Amino acid sequence: MQIDPFKLERWFAEYEHEADIMLAESGIRSLDADRFDTNPGELGYVIPTNGSPEFRAEVGERYDRTADEVLFTCGTQEANFLAFLSLLGKANKEGDGHAVVVTPTYQALHAVLDSLGEVTRVSLEPPEWELDVDAVADAIREDTQVIVLNNPNNPTGRYHPQEKVEALYDLAEDSGAYLLCDEVYRLLADDPLPPVASMGERGISTTSLTKAYGLAGLRFGWLVGSEEVVENAWEWKDYTTISPGIIDQHVARQALGEQEDEILAENRELAKQNRDRVREFVGEYGLDWYDPVGVNGFVSIPDGFENGTEFCREVVESESVVLAPGDLFGFDQHFRIGFGLSSEKLEEGLGRIESFLDRQT
Repeated sequence: MQIDPFKLERWFAEYEHEADIMLAESGIRSLDADRFDTNPGELGYVIPTNGSPEFRAEVGERYDRTADEVLFTCGTQEANFLAFLSLLGKANKEGDGHAVVVTPTYQALHAVLDSLGEVTRVSLEPPEWELDVDAVADAIREDTQVIVLNNPNNPTGRYHPQEKVEALYDLAEDSGAYLLCDEVYRLLADDPLPPVASMGERGISTTSLTKAYGLAGLRFGWLVGSEEVVENAWEWKDYTTISPGIIDQHVARQALGEQEDEILAENRELAKQNRDRVREFVGEYGLDWYDPVGVNGFVSIPDGFENGTEFCREVVESESVVLAPGDLFGFDQHFRIGFGLSSEKLEEGLGRIESFLDRQT
């Protein structure tokens, strides 16, 4: 299995540890641990290793699914990884593994599949980043195992409407494939769409407590889909993390229980306030973006820079503020800005970028 280097993570490794302000982070600001009871008792394995049956049943109800159709994972990253192995692992051995991926998107959503079989990318295009259902239909082949969508989209913040997601589900069902949707930003929307796993047997949802809940360090996520997909993914999980962490699961039950409404309300309000501030910055400097859902914006680079990498490198080396070059997502005239951090840090980071841009004129 050969896989491309994760370019975004390598960029972070180069700059984020020594920079003052991280404006490339794609999640909401982190909650303090003292908000939760962090004592689960004995620090053994979670048994069974796919997660507490009672808790899986509770999560499954959100998708009109059973406990056996839910697998707890180490974040969304593992959920996607295991789903792809479940769907294309066997197919790859038989030489007929194919996936259709809507891009731009988080690199892991196509790089893992590239290592397992063939991938056809269907690109969203600026400035609206609108999903072309017909282009996805044209990309489907007889051996297509999965169509992959990230909704709301990272990096653009485009929230594809329900009718288009349903159209993709119908395409998957008609072709005998699955529609997998990475839904980590879904609950940051004021009016979240129904999850894809609730659409039918051919729908798969992956998510975690990282992006919408502010619990990145918990590393707790899940995969929801058919029993066959989940069972195969669980078999692969025996070779990755074996089980979810017992502290992770213990805190997750609290975050999805009595604290959930308060956490999501706080985080949606923070995302709204910070998005308004970034919108002001974008307008003031004559830049372009699609007004995003979630906590990522994909912004055109200012005049005078060759590409996103040049712009972001000069900003971080001059102002100690990390942004993410659009080159990493296949669009070199853009950069990604994350605005889920505290409003104070966002204000300081934007102030430094504004000072940098003012010196260019």
